[in-house]
Amino acid sequence: MNLVHELLRDNAQRAPDRAAIHDGERTLSLAELDARSDAVAAALQCGGLRRGDRIALFAGNSAEFVVALFAAAKAGGVVVPISPMTKPAKLQNLLGDCSVQALVASSAVAGAVAAVAGRVPSLTQVLWTDEPPPAAPAGLLLPAIAAGPRAAPVDPGLIDHDLAAIVYTSGTTATPKGVMLTHRNFTNTSWAIAHYLQNTAADVVLCALPLVHIYGLFQVLVGARIGHAVVLEPSFAYPFDVLRRVAQHRVTGFPGVPALYGQLLRLDGLEQLDLSSLRYLTNAAGPLPPAQIQRLRAMFPGARFFPMYGLTECTRVCYLDPALLDAKSGSVGKAIPNCEVAVVDDAGNRVGPGVVGELAVRGANVMRGYWRRPEETARAFFTDAATGDRLLRTGDLFRTDAEGFLYFVGRRDDVFKCKGEKVSPAEVENVLCQLPAVAEAGVVGLPAADGDTAVVAVLVLRDGAAPAEAELRRHCRVRLESYAMPKRFLFRASLPRTESGKLDRRELARAVAADWQQVAKVR
Repeated sequence: MNLVHELLRDNAQRAPDRAAIHDGERTLSLAELDARSDAVAAALQCGGLRRGDRIALFAGNSAEFVVALFAAAKAGGVVVPISPMTKPAKLQNLLGDCSVQALVASSAVAGAVAAVAGRVPSLTQVLWTDEPPPAAPAGLLLPAIAAGPRAAPVDPGLIDHDLAAIVYTSGTTATPKGVMLTHRNFTNTSWAIAHYLQNTAADVVLCALPLVHIYGLFQVLVGARIGHAVVLEPSFAYPFDVLRRVAQHRVTGFPGVPALYGQLLRLDGLEQLDLSSLRYLTNAAGPLPPAQIQRLRAMFPGARFFPMYGLTECTRVCYLDPALLDAKSGSVGKAIPNCEVAVVDDAGNRVGPGVVGELAVRGANVMRGYWRRPEETARAFFTDAATGDRLLRTGDLFRTDAEGFLYFVGRRDDVFKCKGEKVSPAEVENVLCQLPAVAEAGVVGLPAADGDTAVVAVLVLRDGAAPAEAELRRHCRVRLESYAMPKRFLFRASLPRTESGKLDRRELARAVAADWQQVAKVR
């Protein structure tokens, strides 16, 4: 199984009646998902789609999104997932950047589609996942195509080196870049994930993560590879209701991100729900402090917890075996199967245990490059002088221990200097989250009156908690170096997050800058 759609087709032939997708009250079997995606793929080809053409998926989590995903692969197209939260100006830029030929959209984003439809010359097909409003651009209705007679698409003759997707980076620091991922990237990583999670056809995985991002997308791909069911949730806006779905469907796998787990840790009344079916939880899209992991283990005693790390540019990179959570607290483990990692200095030389450097990756999980950005692609890779291998620079700082286990230090761009020493916000956040009163923590560096940079901690407290500042300082003083001590503690109801669930430090710094300036003036 070297192609994305072959993951689905193989299991649809072996177990056609097994559930593939639960979407609200609807359920699609493997055979239904295979047949519907065949019909949509044939319609795309009849509309003029050719091998290598780009197909944008501009919709939220739904069965139709999944149908379109596999249909695009069967038609030989390249999927471009786009968040339904994207505004018209950015949408036009993304569609134009990769010359999208077909667009799959939901009625919820009809206004944005109408605003850009005539401004993207390459766009020739629009497919709607549900009935659009009268003023929406003309297009085909995907459910009607999928429910019609089964039509076989023409085999586009793909190989696993062909592109399967262009996934745009979040663009919090610059213009979004299109990450080129191949069929081999997807099939290799889905195999590796299923291997270490020990997925079987009996699993049921709940996905409240956006399917437009890599972490969410792989829940569907692993489900297709193994033949297990995936329960789709539109979001995690109502966490207790999501957990009701866990109980309802006897969910066994629960992928999450720090923001999601932060909400879970603030819930009460979970004893009302039977969550005993859960056998594992996973975390990616940002490190989770060890103290929060311990609280989650206590909350879900029957579930194993997998800390993980990955990037859009290299899908999934490493994971920690849950059996080592206590012995290797704070670690994200070692490389996934068929992947190799190294911690290197600025010159690309490997550094020893305990030395902080940039994580570099090679393997079948690594992107081909950035779409139409050869110079940025060249900067993202370097050649290992010792082996001649081509490695991807992740931009993230790590260290290893004597046994080679990886520890995330921080994003290179996030680390700042205070009193001449480097401060890792992630390490300060881990210390703050050890306090039972703290649900979440975000740390930024802001200008101090003396011209230096001050460490400012922004805390989200657990319901009913009100720790004194003196208590917070005592806790930090015995666990942090003096230069990493927070100068000020600020409190918020929540922390800003990117669409993929990562802490948005730039937005956090902007949001608290005014408060900090008032404090700095007084002092």
